[in-house]
Amino acid sequence: MSQADWALALTIGIGLALRGLGLLLGGALRPDHPAIAWASAVSVATLAAFVTLAIAVPSGLLATVPLPARLAGLAAGGLAFWLLRGRLLPAMAAGLAALLLVRLIAG
Repeated sequence: MSQADWALALTIGIGLALRGLGLLLGGALRPDHPAIAWASAVSVATLAAFVTLAIAVPSGLLATVPLPARLAGLAAGGLAFWLLRGRLLPAMAAGLAALLLVRLIAG
């Protein structure tokens, strides 16, 4: 095996071990435990960072979509999520529809 293959295998092994440890730890703790609250906050913050990067400095195909269309999609999705009391799929559909509509109108 090459050095790159060993590095990949080691990365996969460590990732699986950490995931297993997380499952063991998460199963042993109450849902209101501070460690669970911390992990939840970190995951929400990470997701928020990725969404912010996708809106502000997109890469790939999303980079071809103008900023006003991305912002309209974000606003429509957020508003729909709030109005529909946390229903994710309809909110995502509303955000995508707004993005496509603004892109069509703006060109």
